Amino acid sequence: MEINYSIKKVIGFDADDTLWVNETYFREAEEEFSKLLSEFETPNKIDQELFKKEIGNLDLYGYGIKAFTLSMVECALELSNYTISNSKIKSIINIGKAMLDKPVELLDGVEEVLEKLSKNYRLILATKGDLLDQERKLEKSGLTSYFHHIEVLSDKKEENYSKLLKHLKVKPSEFLMIGNSLKSDVLPLVNIGASAVHVPFHTTWAHETVSEKETNGKKYKTLNSLKEILQLFE
Repeated sequence: MEINYSIKKVIGFDADDTLWVNETYFREAEEEFSKLLSEFETPNKIDQELFKKEIGNLDLYGYGIKAFTLSMVECALELSNYTISNSKIKSIINIGKAMLDKPVELLDGVEEVLEKLSKNYRLILATKGDLLDQERKLEKSGLTSYFHHIEVLSDKKEENYSKLLKHLKVKPSEFLMIGNSLKSDVLPLVNIGASAVHVPFHTTWAHETVSEKETNGKKYKTLNSLKEILQLFE
């Protein structure tokens, strides 16, 4: 059974790695962090411990660069057995600051897609992460005017989306979500009766990966690029 896109009234877009580059900067930061700690552990061990620290801190810090920076500092202290120098701690903090100062690099076709869809549909931005950072990126992107509503969620689970749709006064059947993460942008929507389109990004955070079992039998569409979205509404 094909998805009926003609009944959609509201289209939601994820932000990071759907509209603009994000995860690439985290991978670069992890490499810098690994080099800083090379005297204490192997790169593989450092990566593993940092990921564990990030996941362990999610309930406290949430998502985003600030949370990532705090996790790097904690990880560095523990891996060095609290012998790491103040100058290296400062360097870790500077990694986080540099990430916050990165330019906003729009992905191919983003503005064309938003410009055309905004003529016939209400567009919303539904992202997660640090509020100040996401507002900064949105402002730098120049895309604000295309969105009827902007929501920075603490997480992207079924209950978060249900609450958002209730606030927007839109039925799940009338809503389409577009994003790069199966875990955050696709499966929760499908599970509450909405529709979703998966547009993969070349790099995915391990926390956002899902198993084949989790996607088995779930109805959603996967496209190669955001530009292909327009073909669904022709």
